[in-house]
Amino acid sequence: MGKRVISFKLNGVDREEFVQDNITMVDFLRKQMHLTGTKRGCEEGECGACTILLDGRAITSCTMLAVEADGHEVVTIEGLRKDGVLHPIQKEFIDKWALQCGFCTPGMILSAVSLLHENPHPTEQEIRDGIAGNLCRCTGYVKIVEAIDAAAKVMAKEVAN
Repeated sequence: MGKRVISFKLNGVDREEFVQDNITMVDFLRKQMHLTGTKRGCEEGECGACTILLDGRAITSCTMLAVEADGHEVVTIEGLRKDGVLHPIQKEFIDKWALQCGFCTPGMILSAVSLLHENPHPTEQEIRDGIAGNLCRCTGYVKIVEAIDAAAKVMAKEVAN
């Protein structure tokens, strides 16, 4: 088991870190970087609890080795808030009661960020398709879809102004 230095941007900050060659990104984030918003779920890339953004695209961090982040930009749920202000999707999840236990919420929100980056005006079906890789056992998805739709509208207004 070897170690190497990787250089990457984490939540907007340039980093150089020693990482084990065989550590997954989810374990690296949680154990070494102490960013516990990224959750360990199925460890097979099926539940979406470990979703992060890699260069703006939602990926499951349990199926990625940390060394693969070298030269890339990584955003976790902790990196969405800017200057103490929640991201519109985070705010809408709260306002629309789109969470219950909260375990899936970070991954769900990051998948929504990726979706709205690629498609700022999604239909309900496109929202459902965009979060299809994220499992929630509590909410039934209705409030989650409503929150993402509301966030898309808020973000569209911000762009228009």
